[in-house]
Amino acid sequence: MVDVEHGGRSADTLATAGAGPRAPLRAARLALWAVAAILAARQTALVLTTPSGQRLTDLETWVGPDGVLHVNGSLYDSTRFTGTPFAGLVLKPLTRAAEQALGWGWTFGTLLLVVALGLVVAHALPRPVGRRTALLAAPVAISLLMVSLPVRSTLWLGQTSVIPVLLVLLGCFAVRGERGSGVLVGLAAALQPTVLLFVPLLWCTSRRRAALAAAATFAGGTLLAWAAMPGDSLTYWVHHMAGVGLGGSADALANQSLHGALLRSGLSGPPEIALFLLLGAAVAVLALRRAVGYARDGQLLLAVAVTGCAAVAVSPTTWQHQLLWVLLAAVGRVGRRAADRTVWPVAVVLVTTLPATMMLPNTPVMYPLRDNLVLLAALAAATAVPFLPRSSPHYDAPAPTAYARQVPARSGRVPLPPFLRRSLTRPNLLLELLLIRVTYAAYAQVRLAATGGSDELGRERAEHHGRLVLDAERFLRIDIEHAVNHAVVRVGWLRGFLDFYYESFHFAVPLTVLAVLYWRSPVGYRWARTSLGFATLLALIGFWLFPLAPPRLMPGLGFVDTVHGAQDLANPDYGAMTAITNQYAAMPSLHFGWSLWCGVVVAVLAPRWWMKGLGLLHPLFTVTAIVATANHWVLDAVGGALVVGGGFALTYVLLGPREIAASGELGRPPGQRRPQERAQPVSSG
Repeated sequence: MVDVEHGGRSADTLATAGAGPRAPLRAARLALWAVAAILAARQTALVLTTPSGQRLTDLETWVGPDGVLHVNGSLYDSTRFTGTPFAGLVLKPLTRAAEQALGWGWTFGTLLLVVALGLVVAHALPRPVGRRTALLAAPVAISLLMVSLPVRSTLWLGQTSVIPVLLVLLGCFAVRGERGSGVLVGLAAALQPTVLLFVPLLWCTSRRRAALAAAATFAGGTLLAWAAMPGDSLTYWVHHMAGVGLGGSADALANQSLHGALLRSGLSGPPEIALFLLLGAAVAVLALRRAVGYARDGQLLLAVAVTGCAAVAVSPTTWQHQLLWVLLAAVGRVGRRAADRTVWPVAVVLVTTLPATMMLPNTPVMYPLRDNLVLLAALAAATAVPFLPRSSPHYDAPAPTAYARQVPARSGRVPLPPFLRRSLTRPNLLLELLLIRVTYAAYAQVRLAATGGSDELGRERAEHHGRLVLDAERFLRIDIEHAVNHAVVRVGWLRGFLDFYYESFHFAVPLTVLAVLYWRSPVGYRWARTSLGFATLLALIGFWLFPLAPPRLMPGLGFVDTVHGAQDLANPDYGAMTAITNQYAAMPSLHFGWSLWCGVVVAVLAPRWWMKGLGLLHPLFTVTAIVATANHWVLDAVGGALVVGGGFALTYVLLGPREIAASGELGRPPGQRRPQERAQPVSSG
């Protein structure tokens, strides 16, 4: 009776309602755990199926038959051992293990440490957490750790870098009692000295016993190693200044520390050391102030991540396997709008998972950013990113995203998924740029891989497909490529114009269209961007299934390559582009496909008739250029048109018609007020 009177529903009704979402949540949880298990198995297989001389290379240089822990003399004579003397003392007993058993044991042991790290991170999320987060956080955290470059590097090299991170997290979140917590942090500092930054964090957050215990443990471990190996300790702490110059050149791209960045910028000697010490001290002080604030705010995991990112920056050398702290910074919440909330975690995951060459273009002006990308992310997390405090009204309730009311399909035969909605707000620019860049890099890699087999077999298969396409065109009486190619070759100015058009506008026009739509019509931008993505995905399938030689690479047909000149068909040379392009990714033609997409988008969304006509000229010029320069067959252009049409069709089926109801009504969660910024309806064109 009480339940009915106060809640309006009986207890049985509540139980039935609560049982509904449990099954999908349970299925999602099982699926995520399966993904985590598959990723772990993949990493294990990748390491253990590699020949012994090429895997666990760092571990073998330490404890192998000729490793530095076996031979007489200093651990640091060859600079191959990068750990502290205390780490060498701990690893000494492993020299008696059999190589094969040690490899298997080390790999599985590291995997267990990664799993434990993921569980601790999931447990350490700021309270309160929702039921969905509590159930899904652990497998998501473990999966992200498994695909991260630091963990993959640790597994591949046989490194120990997971251990200090896990010790710090256990000391801060799992161990009861300040002394035990301090002991674990001190052990981590004995293995990785920059972890000493956590001592002032513990002290300033009223955990002074833990801070004292950490300092005492670090001092005890270091003194023990000094007593056991005085020469090695002198070499490490004095000659190498806590590890500088060990494991590789300090100015190598793999060294993502302030010291490495300054050396790569051209500084050296006393000025570089002085600037490094000054910047390092400023970063440490600012990061610790922020970390103390987040810890007092109840975001201890974020405080730990911020301090760890500072440790990454101020360390003399920070190799790839030591960058796990940066990934932990993804727990911070940034942005007041729900649409902005994913930007920071997505950026952090991409930076710690993908090579920097996939994140930024390979142009000289971008080299300073690309070479120091992870360092910049660590510095941003430590000193600049405005993470929301828990007292902010937007911490748990960001401003909701406005969605368009779904317009019914024109035909009842077209099923529209009810769970996909079209947002009316402008997407976050940084997130869009990141996703566009990463998607294009993935597209380029897949396009390059779709060669049809080995070089010789792939060429034969592509030429065979070229003959099939030519036969089909002859049957359809549209084999005009040879005549158009030779006609254009005889007209110098026309050849120059079409060569220029082919080389210059393939990327420039689509990017310009997207930029204008992003600024002037957010709804149109989302529609156009989604359809372009689907079209490109369909084209990749075509590249993979049907590698095709373009006319200029077909032997004996007499085509003139007007752009690149005469070529050795067995070994074509296109300068710097030779190694990074697949000349047999011709069907469908994305040169024409993307230009047709531009024309359709401009024709549909442009407000003036002359703009529509101008937009439609681009695909006309492009199809003329690709045929006249012998870069594509006519049927390639037909294939490009088909994938573009497929992209628009998939967008229609998944997201519904492009039109938004003229009333401007937005799909709002119940109880939410109308947004202050009214969405502008988009005409059907």
